[in-house]
Amino acid sequence: MHLLHVSMIISDLTKSADFYENILGLEPDLRPDLGFTGLFYKLGGNQQLHLMCVHNPYQDCQAPKHGGRDRHIALAVGDLQQSCEKMDQSAIPYTLSRSGRRALFCHDPDGNVVELCEVNS
Repeated sequence: MHLLHVSMIISDLTKSADFYENILGLEPDLRPDLGFTGLFYKLGGNQQLHLMCVHNPYQDCQAPKHGGRDRHIALAVGDLQQSCEKMDQSAIPYTLSRSGRRALFCHDPDGNVVELCEVNS
């Protein structure tokens, strides 16, 4: 068994595309017409991130302040310091991992949590 895709709910296609493409550097993938607006991103191999512009049933839920205590997607990065600098330049707040790992947690424009974890390839 292996992961095929992760889906996240968004509300603004333009803001989300800017975050995932220009801040995180993800590459868009082909997306069929599914009857609602969204985006697909390549994550490596056959894995994808699916962003769905649909009603968010979780919008009124109280989320934890630290992203590591919330549902999230973790993405591998080669240089965490470079990711921190990109977040700082873009005025995107983040917290560092409380476990001591070289990782940060930030929120996309809709509050979805993204973990960037430094890995040596």
